[in-house]
Formats: sequence, C-alpha cells, structure tokens
Amino acid sequence: MTISNEAAGADQAAVRAAGALPPQAVTLTAADGYVLRGYVWRHRGGAAARPVTVVNCATSVRCDYYFRFAAWLFAQGRDVLVYDYRGIGGSRPARLAKLRANWLDWGRLDCEAALQYARDAFPGQPLDVVAHSIGGCVLGLAASNAYVRHAVTVGAQYAYWRDYRPAERRRMWWKWHVAMPALAAVFGYVPAKRLGWMEDTPRGVALSWVRSQPRFEDAYTHGLLAETAASRAALPARFARLPAPMLAIGLDDDGFGTVDAIERLVGYYTGSDVTHLRIAPRDIGVDAIGHFAFFHSRFTDTLWPVALYWLQHGVLPADAPGRVHARHPAQRARLAGSGVPGAVAHG
Repeated sequence: MTISNEAAGADQAAVRAAGALPPQAVTLTAADGYVLRGYVWRHRGGAAARPVTVVNCATSVRCDYYFRFAAWLFAQGRDVLVYDYRGIGGSRPARLAKLRANWLDWGRLDCEAALQYARDAFPGQPLDVVAHSIGGCVLGLAASNAYVRHAVTVGAQYAYWRDYRPAERRRMWWKWHVAMPALAAVFGYVPAKRLGWMEDTPRGVALSWVRSQPRFEDAYTHGLLAETAASRAALPARFARLPAPMLAIGLDDDGFGTVDAIERLVGYYTGSDVTHLRIAPRDIGVDAIGHFAFFHSRFTDTLWPVALYWLQHGVLPADAPGRVHARHPAQRARLAGSGVPGAVAHG
C-alpha cells in the first residue's frame, strides 16, 4: 500500500495554498490509555442536524494525507475528524520497536476511540464514516460502529495476497510478504519511510498484513498476534453490528482493491446493506486512479461527490460513474467456509 512522502507533503501544501480552514489538533484516549493525535474541522455553533464524518486512514498513512478531502467535506457543511492510528504520524511513540500493536488494536481501540470522541464532542449529530483501505476493516472491529449512520469505503480490504491484482501479485507478494516481514524482524518495526513506501510501521501491524488469510480472524492464531479461540470466533460479530448502508468503492486499477478483495471484506458486514461500486479511470476521463489518488483534489468534481451523496442519503446518485458490481442486502445468507463470501451480482 505504497504512498510517497512527497505526495503526502504535496497534499498538505495544497491545503495551505487553497486557504482551507486549519483544523484543530485534538487528543483521543483509547480504552487502554494510549493517546492518539487527531484533527477536527468544526463549524461554529452547535447544530444537531449537522453530520460529523470520521475518516479512517489506510495502513501506515498519516492522517494529514486526507486533509484536502476533510477540508472539502467541511466546506460542504460537515464537521470532520481525522486521526492517526497508534504507531503512525502524531500517534507514534518515541521507540516504535517497543510498541505492540496490530490491526485489531487499530480497530478495537483506536477506531473505537475516534468514534467515541465524535459522539462525545458532537452530541446528537449524525455520525458517518469514510474509510480507506484497512480503515474499512478496522471500522468493523470498533464496538461503536453500531452508531454509524452511513459509511463509504475506498479500496477497503485486508490484504489477503491471493486477492491482489494478478498482473501485480508477484511483485506485491515479494515486497509485502517477504521484504516487509524481514525488515520487521531486523529492526523491530518496518522502516518504510526511508524506503518511500509509507510511514514506519509497527511490527505487529506488518504481521497482521503478512499473515492475512482467506478469513480475517484466522491471522490471529499464534505468536505476536495470538488471540484466544473465543476471541477469534467473536470477531465476525463485531462487523455484523454495523447497521449503516455502506458504499464500497473499488477502483479497477487498484492492485489491492480488486473485486475479490473487496467482496471478501464486505462479506463480514452482514448487518449492512452494501453496494459494491466499481470505477475505471476511463469512467471519469483519466488515465489512472489506483489505490490512493481518490483523495487527491483533482477528483473534487468527479469522485468526491459520489462519496458525499452517499454520506448524505445512503444511496448512489443517479449520475454516479462506473458500475454496480454487487448489492448485498443486510442479513442475507453468506457462504460458509474460507472462501470469498457469496455475492448477489448485478450485470
């Protein structure tokens, strides 16, 4: 899930150049006492009808990468919270190699802290979520996902390697499933920033990625990631608590967010009406979008309004680009076993 540090810096510069309202830095305290850094865009004066949107980041991407998108949502009349997971950006400890953290912690503790903060700081306001990549998975782990009204995910999956785009699978496997764990073993964390991959990454997060299985919960059986059998068995029920209509956006040139990868994750959201929308670059007249560019401001007039409309209404706009790959009604029957959960396809 590569993103250059230069690209993140360019995003921040663009926000400043556009004169966007600077966000307020806030601290969020997780249930285990870990302090997270976040940023809030908040309108003056209370308004119970004004929605608040929480933005969940991709793996090891600083939350300021999403500042332009957050500032745009604010300009559309929303309050917005973005935050860094433990170990990343403003939530990084002095000694990253000492931090024990994995994807479960990012969901059960960090995403939960963000949702609780939003509910406390914006009482009575509708709570929506936009989640990128692993952010769409950790949302399912947070107990307070039961209070989310509408959810939009972008390229959301949990990196099971067989779901990678076939043309890129070999390269991605060597990079993320061979080189990354080797670096984690040597340094005690992944020094990804100096390689231009992403932010430096806690070892446990890297192992969550490396050990991803067809079933999400099966990655947590032993070693640093070990969970009890009862804890693993309870994980799917966490996802099922989310009642929000979900728009799962997949980009056709995204090596991570393939059809199979997104279907694998949305199969856990049995309490939600899920719409899986596929968008090809040609659908909006561009050459490439990929895993990260959705949040670039060049898509203010093409991609961002699709997400906003769903956040507002819980349905697709009539002029949405792309095609609906599948619709999954809440509580529908799922295929058992370790394969991709079943889908109701629409051609």
